[in-house]
Amino acid sequence: MKSLILKTQILFFVLGFTYVLAQKNAKLPQDAVFYMEINGKQLNKKINWDKFNPILKEINKKENRQFSWNDYSKTGIKYDVPQYHYAVINDSVQSYTTHVTLDNTLKFQEFINSVKKNGLEVSQKSNYSYVDVEDNIFVAWNDKKAVLKFIGYHKKEKNIWNDEDAADSASVVVDSAVTATDSAYAEAEKPFNYKEEIEYLKNDIKYLKESIKENNAEILKLQKDIKYLEKHHKYPEEKKKTADTNYKNGEAEIVPPLSQEDYYEEDVFEIDSVSQKRMDSISIAKFKIVKKFAEDDFDQYFSSNLELEVDKNMLSFKDANSDAFVYADYEKIVYDLIYGNMPKSFGFINTLGKLSRSSSAYNLYFDQDKVRIVNNHQNKNTELRKSISDVYKGKRNKKLASLINDKSVGYYMMNLNGYKYFDLMYDLMQNSGDEEYQKEIKLVMETLKIVLDEEAIAKIAPGNGIFVLNELKTKNVEYTDYTYDEEYNEKEVKKTKDIVVPDFTFAFATENEKYWNRIFNVITNNKDLAKNITKDGDFYVFKDEKNSNGYIDQLFFTVKDGIVFFTTSKNTLNPQNQSDISKKWMKDSVKYPLSGRLDIQKLMMGLDKEFKTVSERKMLDAVRKNIGELYFKTEVKNDSIQTEMNYNIKNSSENSLMYFFDLFDELYKISEEEKPSQSL
Repeated sequence: MKSLILKTQILFFVLGFTYVLAQKNAKLPQDAVFYMEINGKQLNKKINWDKFNPILKEINKKENRQFSWNDYSKTGIKYDVPQYHYAVINDSVQSYTTHVTLDNTLKFQEFINSVKKNGLEVSQKSNYSYVDVEDNIFVAWNDKKAVLKFIGYHKKEKNIWNDEDAADSASVVVDSAVTATDSAYAEAEKPFNYKEEIEYLKNDIKYLKESIKENNAEILKLQKDIKYLEKHHKYPEEKKKTADTNYKNGEAEIVPPLSQEDYYEEDVFEIDSVSQKRMDSISIAKFKIVKKFAEDDFDQYFSSNLELEVDKNMLSFKDANSDAFVYADYEKIVYDLIYGNMPKSFGFINTLGKLSRSSSAYNLYFDQDKVRIVNNHQNKNTELRKSISDVYKGKRNKKLASLINDKSVGYYMMNLNGYKYFDLMYDLMQNSGDEEYQKEIKLVMETLKIVLDEEAIAKIAPGNGIFVLNELKTKNVEYTDYTYDEEYNEKEVKKTKDIVVPDFTFAFATENEKYWNRIFNVITNNKDLAKNITKDGDFYVFKDEKNSNGYIDQLFFTVKDGIVFFTTSKNTLNPQNQSDISKKWMKDSVKYPLSGRLDIQKLMMGLDKEFKTVSERKMLDAVRKNIGELYFKTEVKNDSIQTEMNYNIKNSSENSLMYFFDLFDELYKISEEEKPSQSL
């Protein structure tokens, strides 16, 4: 007997273990163009829900949503574990999916009931429940996980570039089954099930009732607005809203019936018109399609072990310490959807398309005093990737870096290899265009290499350059405006206003000063151009006397010590006082192929003349008070082009994540104070 019990236990154990192994990981769709992973363990500690909750409630109130939820930190979702997001885009279907972990299923169901439309029932499946929150938003859950899905569908349009038309990718609704021929969704036709058909028809009725109620309510509102405007020539003053203690969430809103007399003017419309029926039938058909897609995905996910499997190549640049990780496949987003649909005869399009056959990985960090983003961009073609990396390995130039100073608004500096641009150009042209003419293309490339003296061209501009925005000044200019009398006769009026003018310096290195001096001498001796260009010592001066109201009064250019300068002020070329921080900027600008900074606060101070109204001024003051400084640097690292961008915050927020919520909250309150009433 004991032996029989032991054998039975072993059998159950083996069967149970076999069942667990049979449940495979849920795989990320192959056509996913976007993937994001949220580090909930770190990010949850940085969110101040006491500040976050009022913002969310105010947004819901502004959007006239009937539901309310007091504490969004308690929705049944476990926030201190990873969340997964991904997007799929193909020829006719676009979807965005979110996977979250639950710690309280009953609380989550309560939250879902508060956001879904009244009257919509939760559908029960064998291993999960789901409901359509909106026509294209679906939520499914079991006791451990929940999946939120946004799905958009549009019928595939004819490709005008191709002679052969591909079949419509999704959308044949036959009886109870939605047969989708989309590349991402294909399923064998199921036998007719009358019970399932009844459920579909019941859902159609609910959908139509909800749609009619919403449309009728909106029509009534617009008709009231028209009649009020005809009588009073303005909108009514907004009344302070008071809480309706008698209102119950479960009660359906009763909409008064429409009559023919309610319509504006004498236009006669048939309420239940053929056109309306057709639009409703199209909406129902679309709803059935997206619902079928959602059900198929839910079935597949909840039949797995609920673990999402992601291609390791997509995670190669992921930092476990980042607050969020994002992967974007630009080949699928840009090349497949745009360049891939272009005619093959457009060779130049294919050449540019090669650059888009790439991917980018982003690690996001919400530090205490700054937001940090590290981006690794990588082309999928090994040879092209090497050519791009070689361009970023240029010589350094300290003379250009000396133009950086503390008082400047910002700068952008590059140290690239101009000679390697030619190799990159040849690699892009390789195998581009029609395959039939590859021999001719190769011959053209060889001819270009012979004709172009690459080394000589590279000496004219080796690849080192800098742009410095020194400051923003104001200038009073005269302009012409027009007024009209009672008989609409036009009258010209001269007025003045202050405009913002930039004080900047653009400079780049050269190994051939004589070439640039010859260009400048030719310009000054040309009878047409010489009218606006004069020589002042070592400087050439461009000044357009006829256009004194422009943004640039005069422009100086010269060649000196292997540098070509273009500047609005000669004084900026003199040695500047530099603090420790500006010396650090100088070192970074010499060290990295690309680098730059922008003091957005100084930029906003220079633009204050462009903001006229009271609300605009308030907005500007709020932004200017809180706005920070942007800094970035780019280098070749880990077989990719890595760019690190830092945004330093300038306010008292507890961290850089809450900085954005605090700023948004302040700007939102200002916008609401100034906004006039526009509804009855």
